[in-house]
Amino acid sequence: MGQIYNSGEDEEQGSAFSSNSPSAEPHGRSFNIVEVENYTSVSRRRLLKGLAGAAVAAPFSPLLSAFAENAPAKAPSSFSPEDDQLLEDLEHANCCYFWEQANPATGLVKDRCNARKAATDNSNVASIAATGFGLTAICIAERRGFISHSDARQRVLTTLQFLTNKLPHHRGFFYHWADINTGERVWESEVSSVDTAILLCGILTCRTHFRDTDITLLAHGITNRVEWTWLSEDTTLLPHGWRPELGFLPYRWDYYNEMMMMFLLGLVSPTYPLRVEAWDAWKRIIFEYEGMRYIGSFAPLFVHQYSQAWFDFRGKRDRYTDYFQNSVTATEVHRRFCIELGKQFSDYSADLWGITASDSQKGYVIWGGPPATGPIDGTVSPAAAGGSLAFIPQEAMRVMRTLRDRYPLAWSCYGFVDAVNPIKNWYDTDVVGIDLGITLLMAENARTGYIWKVFMENPEAQLGMQRAGFKPSR
Repeated sequence: MGQIYNSGEDEEQGSAFSSNSPSAEPHGRSFNIVEVENYTSVSRRRLLKGLAGAAVAAPFSPLLSAFAENAPAKAPSSFSPEDDQLLEDLEHANCCYFWEQANPATGLVKDRCNARKAATDNSNVASIAATGFGLTAICIAERRGFISHSDARQRVLTTLQFLTNKLPHHRGFFYHWADINTGERVWESEVSSVDTAILLCGILTCRTHFRDTDITLLAHGITNRVEWTWLSEDTTLLPHGWRPELGFLPYRWDYYNEMMMMFLLGLVSPTYPLRVEAWDAWKRIIFEYEGMRYIGSFAPLFVHQYSQAWFDFRGKRDRYTDYFQNSVTATEVHRRFCIELGKQFSDYSADLWGITASDSQKGYVIWGGPPATGPIDGTVSPAAAGGSLAFIPQEAMRVMRTLRDRYPLAWSCYGFVDAVNPIKNWYDTDVVGIDLGITLLMAENARTGYIWKVFMENPEAQLGMQRAGFKPSR
């Protein structure tokens, strides 16, 4: 396998890039939710950590047909040469993680690693979602010349062959975490519906990026054996997962979350398709902040990012909303929420914002807002702004510059560490695969739109949106 990076780059070296953005920003003043009935729900990461959560369900409302117009207008963005170089460095470093921290014999990608000691990190837990991001990262790395075509193709083939023949699965769905060397299930993890969907998005990206017969045949085999109908035998609301010891988990994908990709892929399975009504079954909760309305949930910012890393929702809407503009609005709301928090935590500002599920000084935490969720303490998650680059590019880029310029310890050989808390002078040692992945994909989409382009060349992507009722936005 080819080598692509010098991962021994000085991790404390700062950037010469500077910010020229204005500092004046509005502050948050209100937060309202259209509320009709209460029910209990648990988000994916809350579930994985055994945390309880609550959400409010609202039926489909006349407000939904109009609230997309409340989204802030965003013209296509172009980056300055300095900003573009920073994003090039970031993508280069992120791709390095997905190449070096994958087992070349299995293709499985580590869930996380200590970026301060990357060369000697011996953790062996792979994430199936990180592997999906990793397959997409290989496409970016090959396109940008970070690795050769032959090395990229061989790594993808090795990964797909292992997924086809050796990685344990149940009815086509994979376990959330696996041993990176053997593929064996670890931590008694669940067969995960949404993490399998993330993996499938990576596989489909490779299929259209490489247009290689061997890759195409393997991709068809893996995607077509997923039994979506098994998940939906008695419900249009898909369960989060299944454990052999207990059966289906009790939690359903019942409100807006990162699961849109899962429903869209399931709708077009040639072998085990979901019923079309599954797309309409989950709740669209309407939030309002400073007069801006959007569909959201009581969950971290990443729920607005993951599906849109692959599916291109720009200029399209279903009967409810334009989801791209919805994410633009939700992200802008989160930015203003963080700026308002600057009254409590002096590091939050227009230069430095972003809270999503991430590491903290006290361990992994589910946090975000509005409304404020989790024990917010001034920690910043670089992936929050990184995963927002395609939605509010200039505002998110301002955070990237700030992190690189002012906080050199936030940078590692694989890009930004998972979290920092300047108030406490705390810098994470780790990077997390899915957080690097969403940053990488959204950086590429913000710069070129390439992942959107190549993924949407898949017939499954186009037909899935068609069956869900998407039409051009007016």
